[in-house]
Amino acid sequence: MKKVLIIEDNADIRENIAEILTLADYETLTASHGKEGVEVAMNEQPDLIICDIMMPELDGYGVLHILSKKESTASIPFIFLTAKAERADMRKGMILGADDYLTKPFDDTELLDAIEARLKKNDLVKKEYASSADGLNSFISDAKELHDFLNIDTQKKPRYYKKKNDIYRVGEMPLFIYFIVTGKVKTIRINEDGKELITGIYTKGDYFGYESLLKNKEHTDNAETMEDSEIIVMPKDEFFQLVYGNREIAKKFIEMLSNKVDEKEENLLHLAYNSVRQRTAEALLSLNDKFNPENEKHVSLTISRDDLANMVGTATESVIRVISDLKEEGILSVQSGKIVIEDTDKLEQIKKWHVAR
Repeated sequence: MKKVLIIEDNADIRENIAEILTLADYETLTASHGKEGVEVAMNEQPDLIICDIMMPELDGYGVLHILSKKESTASIPFIFLTAKAERADMRKGMILGADDYLTKPFDDTELLDAIEARLKKNDLVKKEYASSADGLNSFISDAKELHDFLNIDTQKKPRYYKKKNDIYRVGEMPLFIYFIVTGKVKTIRINEDGKELITGIYTKGDYFGYESLLKNKEHTDNAETMEDSEIIVMPKDEFFQLVYGNREIAKKFIEMLSNKVDEKEENLLHLAYNSVRQRTAEALLSLNDKFNPENEKHVSLTISRDDLANMVGTATESVIRVISDLKEEGILSVQSGKIVIEDTDKLEQIKKWHVAR
């Protein structure tokens, strides 16, 4: 049962709204002024708030301002009630973040329709989406339902890329966002001497290519398939329709796309200060997380020594020496040229300074 908070200083209107919502199977909370409403909202965490604008002690604008600054209440749908229908009042409410406006007097159907629409929208925004093509299509479909994105194709089919195919190159303007259905992709930066550094490895369920799209700047790295891959390509116009169509959907999409930013920053820090042995251990653990998310025993990591060296940021010979040492210590084994991690705990320990060498 959804919980609705009604903040209204007029007792008759407050009780009438509460009665209508109770008959419609909503749980109702009430407050007779703004300060009380803020306290109830913070303590009870309602699913939606209906709030009058003109109230003593703290008006509706003040209520919305306070609640929008609190992390626990900032995303609660907020509907203003007012006896005034002036455009300036509506504009002020919308700038503060109100989701809707009802002008008194209103009928029962108008009230219930507004509540239902806002609750449905909020449920879709909070919905979790699977890391799959179906999850991507589901997200786009829900966004289309909310905002009538008529030009968005909700049944996108993946493109097929052969191993070592370029997806984009340094200096190209970003035109798409990419989602991996099957396969693996690496992003690479190359210095003036032609040495490569792998800046990211992406596999099934990952998005990539979005950083340059969000900044509207040329790609600063190359993207290349590491094996035969199937990739969904979303044109940037469709992407920005989703991002700009709604503040909450923008927040949701950016969270989905930016979950690797902190990891990249940490990798750069380790590249600057950690030893080759530490960085090799970290790269192997990262690959294990990517290619073996269930952490099963004796799963081989399909990556060339050159690519591993490019992840670590050192010469291939140095990585080969570290792998040889780890083999002797029983931490790794090599089967048919593929690396198998035998002891992830020891690799984790090697990442720490006091056991690095």
